[in-house]
Amino acid sequence: MPQTAHPPSPEAGPGKRMLSEQVHARLRDAIMRGEHVPGDALKPHDLAKQQGVSLAVVREALVRLVGEGLADRLPNRGFAVPAFSDRRWQEIAEARRAVEPVMLRMSIERGDIDWEARVRAAFHRLARTPPYAPDEGEYYTAAWAEAHRVFHRTLLEGCGNPVLLETFDRLWTASELARRWSAHRGPERDAVGEHRRLEETALARDADAAAEALTLHLSMTAAVLAADEPANHV
Repeated sequence: MPQTAHPPSPEAGPGKRMLSEQVHARLRDAIMRGEHVPGDALKPHDLAKQQGVSLAVVREALVRLVGEGLADRLPNRGFAVPAFSDRRWQEIAEARRAVEPVMLRMSIERGDIDWEARVRAAFHRLARTPPYAPDEGEYYTAAWAEAHRVFHRTLLEGCGNPVLLETFDRLWTASELARRWSAHRGPERDAVGEHRRLEETALARDADAAAEALTLHLSMTAAVLAADEPANHV
């Protein structure tokens, strides 16, 4: 007697990969928006129930988040949002302070007039993009985050070294969560003023002043995150 064919489970093959992508995207967005605060446990069973998917799908998504630095895998095989005090944030900040001012000096030395135009345009976009929106949670918006990334990368693109730019890209991605937390803990920080200083010194071809401004900018982000209490000024 022929057996009845059963339709494949939505969590098999490509279906499982698609579900994992969706769960990963939702969890990543929730962490970025501040719905899971630093140190919060990410319990696979609870998340699977909330998302209406299997435990395997949730675990796969959580492992990806660990690889992106947005979650920690705990010794008891659980998961959690990284803490403010996690040493990695200061290590990433140290690496950025070591690399990016050097790249900026190279950009100022090598950048042409087209680079200058791109820097000016990127700053204009950043300064005119609202950093917060009521429907995007307590942290800054995705639009501002992208304008911010583009401005910093454009400043450094004049260096003309793709290996260094790949390093910048990796460090930027690794520090995105810490950057959001830092902005949330230091709401009175003059972000527009800091970025205007970077634009002005770079376009004035003042390498010393630009490198100093960038180092201070990166140090402020790390300092706000390391403070025991939210900063009242920067």
